[in-house]
Amino acid sequence: MSTQLKSTPLNDGFRMPAEHEPHAGIWMAWPERSDNWRYGGKPAQKAFVNVAKAISKTTKVTMVAGSEQYENARAQLPENIQLIEMSTDDSWMRDIGPSYVVNNKGIRRGVDWKFNAWGGLVDGLYFPWNKDDAVAQKVCEVLIDDSYRAPIVLEGGSIHVDGEGTLYTTEECLLHPSRNPELTKNEIEQVLKQYLAIEKVIWLPLGLYNDETNGHVDNLMHVVAPGEVVLTWCDDPDDPQYAISRKVQQALSAQSDAKGRDIIIHKLPMPGPLYITDEEACGVDICDGMAREPGERLAGSYANYLISNKHIIFPLLDEKTDQQAQEILAGLYPEYQLTGVDAREILLGGGNIHCITQQIPAV
Repeated sequence: MSTQLKSTPLNDGFRMPAEHEPHAGIWMAWPERSDNWRYGGKPAQKAFVNVAKAISKTTKVTMVAGSEQYENARAQLPENIQLIEMSTDDSWMRDIGPSYVVNNKGIRRGVDWKFNAWGGLVDGLYFPWNKDDAVAQKVCEVLIDDSYRAPIVLEGGSIHVDGEGTLYTTEECLLHPSRNPELTKNEIEQVLKQYLAIEKVIWLPLGLYNDETNGHVDNLMHVVAPGEVVLTWCDDPDDPQYAISRKVQQALSAQSDAKGRDIIIHKLPMPGPLYITDEEACGVDICDGMAREPGERLAGSYANYLISNKHIIFPLLDEKTDQQAQEILAGLYPEYQLTGVDAREILLGGGNIHCITQQIPAV
């Protein structure tokens, strides 16, 4: 039996582990939404399959798919990837799945945040979103893990933790009027401390330029290790990302982490800039919330990679910078396997490899 608990992880002695800690599995959701994914999701499905195959080299992968796409997904996925029928509104498992917490007795529990499709009725990307909001609890029930229903709207991609008390997020997202307008910055911090058992929040001013999630931190930077991050960097003064990257660098340099360490910042090149082509845009059904017009700037970033069991699965986005990004990641993770996956089709839907995956910690 899986129970929804009334207490909080902090009070119960649980904490959110870092992504580089061991995983029991990775969960993903099948792309099928035709007003987001072109041609009914067919090109995106190939990309999701390739990501799942890459992850499955080191970690068990579970994919969820709606009833209408179940057989199609099963036919495309290798046998070693588990497939579960589950209804969703879209396929961003990082944002709709549970954020897991663990204790030192070998128990794990899920944190089920409120989800409102990145902005609810203010600037959300679609309506309704009730199926997505139900996913986190369903995952916990499948895994027979108890869960906590957190009292705020939050997406998993809007936070990164180092496993030693530090959480990174952006003011652009967590303080956006479309998330929790009734709460102050301090009140949001208190909820994060209660539900993830972190000690310090490092607030960054902005996320990546033109990111429709209102600036998720996972599309801008990643935690390499406690006290060490990698940041998307732009060297073109005429590009809007140039000033954003420098503001974020200043914010990181001005703060120490929960253990008092200065934060070491490594730079990852920004791909592109990348834009939606005419051909790509014409395959997408009309939608109110999502901008899928020709010439729309894509929020491409190599920082949107997944760490799973000593394996880095990272997006290939631009042949001019892919090799450089791979060399930087190889230098940061010398003991790790590295797999690049062609991820433009995922980017066209508004995110990348980190956004479509959610880890279940090993206990």
